[in-house]
Amino acid sequence: MGLSFIEALKVIFLGIVEGITEWLPISSTGHMLLVDEFLQLDMSGTFKEMFFVVIQLGAILAVVVLFWDKMFPFQWKDRSRGVVKKETFSLWFKVVVACIPGAVVTILFDDYIEAHLHTPVVIAAALILYGAAFILVENWNKRRTPRIGRLTDITYSTALMIGLFQVLSIIPGTSRSGATIVGALLIGVSRVAAAEFTFFLAVPVMFGLSGLKILKFGLDFTAPELAVLGLGMAVAFAVSVLVIKFLMSYIKKHDFKVFGWYRIVLGIVVLIYFTLV
Repeated sequence: MGLSFIEALKVIFLGIVEGITEWLPISSTGHMLLVDEFLQLDMSGTFKEMFFVVIQLGAILAVVVLFWDKMFPFQWKDRSRGVVKKETFSLWFKVVVACIPGAVVTILFDDYIEAHLHTPVVIAAALILYGAAFILVENWNKRRTPRIGRLTDITYSTALMIGLFQVLSIIPGTSRSGATIVGALLIGVSRVAAAEFTFFLAVPVMFGLSGLKILKFGLDFTAPELAVLGLGMAVAFAVSVLVIKFLMSYIKKHDFKVFGWYRIVLGIVVLIYFTLV
């Protein structure tokens, strides 16, 4: 049996939500879990648990395509001669250092988090808390000049500190990009460099998480399940391309406070709704 038209529309909508929220610091996982409260896929709970993570690979591929020149550590001068870009290699080593804290915490606590904290109240609380953090950090930053203006200026110690902040994103509703950007801003990284490092950091993190989720689910996919994964990732990829271009243009002239206010309003709405229901 194939994927029904209604289910396809649900997957397309989820792909759009993922593509928008993966890169804006407003929590993609939080939004996906909240959307699922109202627009539930006709799939098993174990599949949806895996799908909400693996769909993010579509968004990650958008980053790889858009930032290929910065991410790929080799440059071909001609057909017979290649050049190693040492700065790019160094940057990837820093990304690996930043990934270590999150990888350890995820391996130790992922099952517990999914069993106990994937609730609307926890998501709402995280949305509000980190929304307020964005506003406070940006107000504080008005009086400071970033000490790290470019992506290549990030040191190993700075990368590790950003990685420690990323650990906070294991709580649904926090936002991986939100946690890393807030952390980077606090330690003196410019908005553009913080966003770009977040993009780099997302690539190994999401490939690793997706691999773990797929192995945990098993490789015995049905045809409708494969269709849901493929369609969701394709839509997330297309939307992410547009959103990433928008974000990089936006933050050159604006701060992140608008996303903080959005998070606070959404968190309050979610709390009120689920309290009344």
